[in-house]
Amino acid sequence: MSEIAALRQSIGEQQAALAERFHAGEPVEHLVQSQAAFIDQLLCQVWRHHQLPDAGGLALVAVGGYGRGELHPHSDIDLLLLGEEAAFEAHGEALQGFLTFLWDLKLDIGHSVRTLEDCIEQAGADITVATNLMESRLLLGDAALFQRMREVTDQSRLWPGRAFFEAKWAEQIERHRKYNDTAYNLEPNVKEGPGGLRDIQMVGWVAKRHFGVETLGELVERGFLSREEYHALIKGQNFLWKVRFGLHLLSGRHEDRLLFDHQRALAQQFGYESDGKRLAVEYFMKEYYREVTELERLNEMLLQLFQEEILLADDPGEPVAVSKRFQARRGFLEARDGLLFEHRPYALLELFLVMAQNPQLKGVRAETIRRVRAALAHIDEAFRADLRCRSLFMELLRQPLGVTHELRRMNRYGVLAAYLPEFGQIVGQMQHDLFHVYTVDEHTLRVLRNLRRLTVAEFQHEFPLSSRIIGELPKPELIYIAALYHDIAKGRGGDHSQLGAVDAEAFCRRHDLGDYDTRLVAWLVRNHLIMSTTAQRKDISDPDVINEFAQQVGDKNHLDYLYLLTVADVRATSPSVWNSWKDSLLAELYHTTARARRRGLGNPLKQQELINETQQQAREKLRVFGLNDLSIGKVWQRLGDDYFLRYSADEIAWHGRAILKHGTDNLEPLILVRQQTARGGTGIFVYTPIRGFQFSTTTAVLEQLGLNIVDARIIPSRDGYTLDTYSVLEEDGEPIHSSHRIREIERTLEAQLRQLQGEPPAIQRRMARRLKHFPIPTQVTFEEDAGNSRTIMEVVASDRPGLLSRIARVMADCNVRMQNAKIGTLGERVEDIFFIVDSNNAPIRNEQQLKCLREKITQSLEN
Repeated sequence: MSEIAALRQSIGEQQAALAERFHAGEPVEHLVQSQAAFIDQLLCQVWRHHQLPDAGGLALVAVGGYGRGELHPHSDIDLLLLGEEAAFEAHGEALQGFLTFLWDLKLDIGHSVRTLEDCIEQAGADITVATNLMESRLLLGDAALFQRMREVTDQSRLWPGRAFFEAKWAEQIERHRKYNDTAYNLEPNVKEGPGGLRDIQMVGWVAKRHFGVETLGELVERGFLSREEYHALIKGQNFLWKVRFGLHLLSGRHEDRLLFDHQRALAQQFGYESDGKRLAVEYFMKEYYREVTELERLNEMLLQLFQEEILLADDPGEPVAVSKRFQARRGFLEARDGLLFEHRPYALLELFLVMAQNPQLKGVRAETIRRVRAALAHIDEAFRADLRCRSLFMELLRQPLGVTHELRRMNRYGVLAAYLPEFGQIVGQMQHDLFHVYTVDEHTLRVLRNLRRLTVAEFQHEFPLSSRIIGELPKPELIYIAALYHDIAKGRGGDHSQLGAVDAEAFCRRHDLGDYDTRLVAWLVRNHLIMSTTAQRKDISDPDVINEFAQQVGDKNHLDYLYLLTVADVRATSPSVWNSWKDSLLAELYHTTARARRRGLGNPLKQQELINETQQQAREKLRVFGLNDLSIGKVWQRLGDDYFLRYSADEIAWHGRAILKHGTDNLEPLILVRQQTARGGTGIFVYTPIRGFQFSTTTAVLEQLGLNIVDARIIPSRDGYTLDTYSVLEEDGEPIHSSHRIREIERTLEAQLRQLQGEPPAIQRRMARRLKHFPIPTQVTFEEDAGNSRTIMEVVASDRPGLLSRIARVMADCNVRMQNAKIGTLGERVEDIFFIVDSNNAPIRNEQQLKCLREKITQSLEN
């Protein structure tokens, strides 16, 4: 057996042994050290095999994580080939052979070749190189040369303490920004994300550079780290090491992202189990998020200590009184008495109120954070019942500034979960889907942030309607309480809205809110989903729908609070969920409901009144363009009442002008694109003779072009034409902005509809990787909409390319016509609503036809 074959076999046996030891439960810290030791021996063997010297101007050096003696199964093996110019010339061929041999072994080698001068130059220019060299370890070769390298690259020469700390801090800030400054990502990065392994290393680097310590444990002796904090750091590190080790074994490669592909498998490996409330993977991820949150807090506190020690060393730090119990030192708040929280526990809440009232403060001093954490046990039932505590918490919610910042700080320090135990249950709670991209506590605080942002004058241009409404609320703190409680019961099982309303009412009673305010908050929590559900799943052009919603809401005050909570909630679910379409949809529902209330719920707008009103407005718009009633009537006499109920006056005028110009009896398709519609999104209008597979062809073309169809309205004329309108968005959730893109849509649609024969075109786009991990059984349900003489069909399924076109094809096969569609995608889950009729424009009551639809849709989507 050749040496390469023998060593490959040895590597394979080592990997198999590591996996066996890992699955047997051996502590992961032993395994990463064992892997590093194995690679040490292997590299030394190969070095000597290539007759490279043990001295004489060459050194083989481990750097980075490998330099610390830590290697995961597929981690990069970072090496420095250190040498003098003469040695590189003498051994150049052997060094090349050494590296080639390692590559032939399929090892993940990351290497650099440097002289002492190179090390000085590159470490001085790049903080990352400097940090790698700081963690270097001699494997084999010239020990004196290695020692000289350590001396000439000593950080005190190249990177003075202040510069080193500032550079590493800036590096961390930029790294966190790449992950949206939150550890709560759906597929977090175990190494680089906030609260990840790099944050622990950051503390180690600063400690090593500034204090000359080799281990985090030595910080305990220096008083910078308590023994409990040290154990929390090591516990968190070992947990993340375990996750990372498992990721490497599962993927068979260097993988630091906790992808959906691996989350379920790791949860099973680590022994988590599903129950009636949560999946095993949700329990696993909850522990993950809690660990990284704790590591984030420790990282923040220790870096603040370093900041005071390094950046503020020249500041004498004379205290400045801020209140009776707190003072500022170097711009950070601290307790004036070291035993403050023991003697006056209510000061645990007062601290955050003082921070909100003094926005010039940079933060809370690390030592005071420690004392807060140590005093959490004082937050018990007696504490929660204390009038001073209840008053302080409500006073915080009523502050003009700093509410979100301080509630986030309370959450980081553990105070919020202690004061509101029900909130503690949602900390780190993640729903295993693609729609909710944040943990429940993070989502809740983002809802609050969205509401608070509406109150800031400089941001009022973002959501002018919402900013105006929130400025008129009699008691803004009520909506903040509703925001805190709207998802408080997630993960308990049962209806979280109903359960949360009970908790919200208890909070309000405990904090002495009046009966009306208490009922309003509880109502908001109980009904926080009804506005988004109505807007996205019902036909809000139907007066009956508006009247029913207006009756549910009751009065303008409830409508105002609910609208604001809905907008803030949807925007906080995921960066990709909110778009101009939803913005316009909710605003339209708000305005039409307010108008219905002003008219009086006992006197709802009748359909014929709405038709007459809409026609009159459209006629006035068309007359502006020189069209007389005779020309207008030529188009309108071909259309039924449905058309005038489903479209606005502006849309009717747009259609009418174009159809008259095109020719009412023209057999060629008319395609119009309106870049930005009043409803949000881009509008695409199609006027053409009715032919088979027309709807499925149109949707296939739009989906193939990468457009997201959010609404479709199909209205047949009395003489065999169809007027179809599609509201679309680009994949980023924005309307179409490019004129070139509009021309592409017009040309492609026109070409396909002109040659429409037989089957629609197939969708060639691939399913996104994430979608494959969330298979959802297809469900097709029917309900009769008697008031509008039609049937409502709901399809729930896994999202995939071409889904809408497939459903449309089935409708054509089953001789069903569609009037309207509400297209809803919630992450991986599609919830589409179709308003359909039979070939006689009547509700579908034929059981065979309904069976045809259900079976064929299910078969088409699941195959």
